[in-house]
Amino acid sequence: MDIDLAASRLAALGNPTRLRLYRLLVRAGSAGLSVGQIQEKLGIPGSTLSHHCRALVQVGLVQQERVATSLICRTNYPVMQGLIDDLVAECCIDACQTPC
Repeated sequence: MDIDLAASRLAALGNPTRLRLYRLLVRAGSAGLSVGQIQEKLGIPGSTLSHHCRALVQVGLVQQERVATSLICRTNYPVMQGLIDDLVAECCIDACQTPC
């Protein structure tokens, strides 16, 4: 993964409200949550939630889908897994003199 892309994704998660939002969506699974449900669970104003959702959507960590009158937010699991894989891909590689 491109280092700048990984950094932007990690930076988006570096805000406490966005991290709480992201964890909430991860826990919700593939069904996701409506913006109204998220707002209720996090107890933040709609404009604040919109700002934080947009930041996560911009870096690809969250996807949004309009279903009737609801906006559903979901974790983009392949992107999340790619970020995790990138972080651990070279774990301890310089510590091993021989294959680990």
